[in-house]
Amino acid sequence: MEHFYLSLLLLFVSFITVSLFIIFYNHNSNLSQPNVPPGSFGFPFIGESFEFLSYGWKGHTEKFIFNRMIKYSSHAFKTSLLGEPTAVLCGPDGNKFLFSNENNLVTSWWPDSVNKIFPFTSNSSSKCEAKKMRKLLLRFLKPEALQRYIDIMDQIAQSRFVAHWEHKDEVIVYSLAEKFTILLACRLLLSIEDPHRVARFSDPFYHLLASGVLSIPIDFPGIPLKASSFVRKELRRIIEQRKIYPDEGEASPTQHILSRILLTSDENGNFLTDLDIADKILASLIGGHGSGRAVCIFVVKKMTYSWNVACEALRMVPPVPGAFREAICDFSFNGFSISKG
Repeated sequence: MEHFYLSLLLLFVSFITVSLFIIFYNHNSNLSQPNVPPGSFGFPFIGESFEFLSYGWKGHTEKFIFNRMIKYSSHAFKTSLLGEPTAVLCGPDGNKFLFSNENNLVTSWWPDSVNKIFPFTSNSSSKCEAKKMRKLLLRFLKPEALQRYIDIMDQIAQSRFVAHWEHKDEVIVYSLAEKFTILLACRLLLSIEDPHRVARFSDPFYHLLASGVLSIPIDFPGIPLKASSFVRKELRRIIEQRKIYPDEGEASPTQHILSRILLTSDENGNFLTDLDIADKILASLIGGHGSGRAVCIFVVKKMTYSWNVACEALRMVPPVPGAFREAICDFSFNGFSISKG
């Protein structure tokens, strides 16, 4: 029992020591940089991420921004989001400043949670990987190449309309469009047609992985980032199976993109590893996650009154409250000093 109380006392003392160190460090940082934006970094490591994500889940991310603009400054404030110290530039002036200095003072940046979802096997950055991905997929997704997939896409669309659209008084377009997208992606990318196998991707992918792109980078069971490991393992298993039995898919090897990627080498004659292929296919699935929204917007635009309501809603509450940027050098904004990083 004495050991328990001693351990508890040591834990309490350690917590107090770490807290005092953080407060002292932040105080000295503020003294060394008197013009940094006002604000608070919140709790150690997690910062103010929980409050930021909580507002986002409720659909009111702008409240997180407005509350701090009122409390600290209407031009800029500091906080800590997704494990990173962050300076938020507010209002039209902030947007204009960032967009007019793209690749000059700031560059695009993604949180560490994205690197956990896409753990690139090479030492290249996410930007280089994005360029490689775009160059690779252009071989298979250009208009001439897409012609060979039209019949498959038409068959899937007709079967979905018969099963889920016909003789229905009311349909939820967004949900059906999302399911159609993942079904089509599994068929064309991986040659998977079995609904049960498709469900193994769609369930963790849409309920967990998609929300994990912007989340605290912690990998625990039930946390969104955990789903990426599951989906990647499934993809690697399918890739290994296709290498051993290339004709085992429901379509011929020339009809699905995975088989074509397996037979494609880069400019140096090197073939992609299984993990590289899995990451690139996973990125394609995530990239197509928003296609259902695009379809819904296209349909709503044809409805005059509904589209006017949608435009007014977008004017009142913009769908994207902001974007992440990384400072590539020290600069100042409205009298506030923004450090590199």
